[in-house]
Amino acid sequence: MTANLLNLAAIIFYLICWLIITMQIRSDINNPVQKGQSKRLYFIPWLIALILHILSIHIPLLDGEPLSFSFITLSSYVMWFISLLLFITTVSRKIEALAVIIIPFTILSIILMITIGSDSEKVVNMRSGLGIHILISLLAYSVLMLASFQAILLASQNNHLHNRQNTGFIRTLPSLEDMEYFLFRLITIGVILLSISLISGFYYLDNLFGTNVAHKTILSIISWFIFTALLLGRLKYGWRGKIAVRWTQAGFLVLALGFFGSNFIQEFILQNDTADTGLSS
Repeated sequence: MTANLLNLAAIIFYLICWLIITMQIRSDINNPVQKGQSKRLYFIPWLIALILHILSIHIPLLDGEPLSFSFITLSSYVMWFISLLLFITTVSRKIEALAVIIIPFTILSIILMITIGSDSEKVVNMRSGLGIHILISLLAYSVLMLASFQAILLASQNNHLHNRQNTGFIRTLPSLEDMEYFLFRLITIGVILLSISLISGFYYLDNLFGTNVAHKTILSIISWFIFTALLLGRLKYGWRGKIAVRWTQAGFLVLALGFFGSNFIQEFILQNDTADTGLSS
């Protein structure tokens, strides 16, 4: 009950934050001369939402119980990480326009927590080596997912500018240079975290290529190579624009298939098939 109340309160404050940012973006569109001069009134509700959100996830830990790591819990955790990273970045750079996309997905993850709940059988002791590995992995996925969203906005902005349609929402975004700088900064941080995640996995997991985790390991390694190749291409050949966007989307798609895809299939498809088989027998 307590977790649901915290989740509902978090949704309310996320919505308030989203409305404030949306109204500020509309104000910037209508008054381009005053762009960037609006006060950041979304800070307080966003911060409160983040605190309530993480408290709702960690209710079991506060009660001395292990933390569930089902597909639903992981999704909520990842969206919290992404929201936190975006919130921190808005302190130094005016990229709150990303929140118009991120916050609705964050709210959706909370709604799923309330309606579906988490799997009490999939629990992890966060003080163990495995818990540390999972947290690092979550942070890596969160950073690279945010990079994926950033790449989508960058592609849209690039297309509008080339077609000389710098109007509406696109006008509120930072310059292409700042957008690309932020994108590659995220990718660099994400690759570092993903490297630590893979190394810690080899150290803490008995069999990283076992039946249940082999696909995750292989896809994570492929994703690491894609993002690393993109960074090297940026340094050596100056890759940017469409090339950067395509490689970012490809790298994250592979990573998401290994992380979210496998969890979703195991929990919602295979489990349902097992239940149907059991009923029919």
